[in-house]
Amino acid sequence: MSPLKSGDLAQQAKVNPETLRYYEREGLLPEPVRTESGYRLYADADVKRVRFIKRAQELGFSLKEVKELLALKVDANQSASQVKRLAEQKLADIEAKIQSLQAMKNTLNKLAEACSGKGSVNHCPILNCLDK
Repeated sequence: MSPLKSGDLAQQAKVNPETLRYYEREGLLPEPVRTESGYRLYADADVKRVRFIKRAQELGFSLKEVKELLALKVDANQSASQVKRLAEQKLADIEAKIQSLQAMKNTLNKLAEACSGKGSVNHCPILNCLDK
């Protein structure tokens, strides 16, 4: 296939063209060749790479972690155990966030139940709790 301009790559990968420039600055996407008039030209493989980055982000991986995953992906000598380790670390992070969110939910539920929603805000248990 012929090289893709940034707008075409962005459309195929379902991202904003500015996202491509950001990925380039962060070292996630190699700097593309340029035409004489300065247009960026990308290869078909770059569509897959951008989609990979977006899917990894959707799973909660930071761009730093995505960079690690990409480095592992391109080195056939790497062990899948390293990829698994990164995934397990991300799972632990997500589990901790879930527990934290559940604790927030429980606290807010108790506060909402304690508040009648009537009377002066001076006696609102929600505001009083936040004021501690």
